[in-house]
Amino acid sequence: MATNTKKISLTTIVMHWLTGVSFIGVFIVGLIMSEMDRGPNKFELMGYHKSIGVLILVVAALRILWRLKEGNLLSLGSSPAWQKKIAHAVHGILMLATIAMPISGVIMSAGGGRAVDVFGWVIISEGKKVEWLQELGSTIHHSAVNIIVAMLILHIVGALKHQLIDKDGTINRMLGKKF
Repeated sequence: MATNTKKISLTTIVMHWLTGVSFIGVFIVGLIMSEMDRGPNKFELMGYHKSIGVLILVVAALRILWRLKEGNLLSLGSSPAWQKKIAHAVHGILMLATIAMPISGVIMSAGGGRAVDVFGWVIISEGKKVEWLQELGSTIHHSAVNIIVAMLILHIVGALKHQLIDKDGTINRMLGKKF
């Protein structure tokens, strides 16, 4: 279902940027953590990473529900069908990633017997370690990184192509400006 206008709502714009920027931020923190030695600094950073990840899960779920309500965004340009299909796939994979990464992180922690909290507010209590569950969460969480980076690069390159080459105002629209 596509919206019948090329203008998008403020809610759509805010959810896009809030999800995108926070996801990229927590992603960078995850990459930094992967290079750190075990210790208090890493564990403190991990706590922030997990807390923000859970918050991203909530915002991303709301964003997906909002997208279902609003429908797919209409393209501003006249791109070939193959480019529209790639853009649709990239958007879908990125939306899936904003859900799958936090869920897999929660599964990894809970499966490891660790509590899951959001800035100290426990949402899943510490429990028994379930090896297969921890491994499943870990595999998804760590294996998806390269795919997500590739999709994010495609998304940014596509947006820049629309703005700079097609000059169709795609980025202006996502900034709430007239196009």
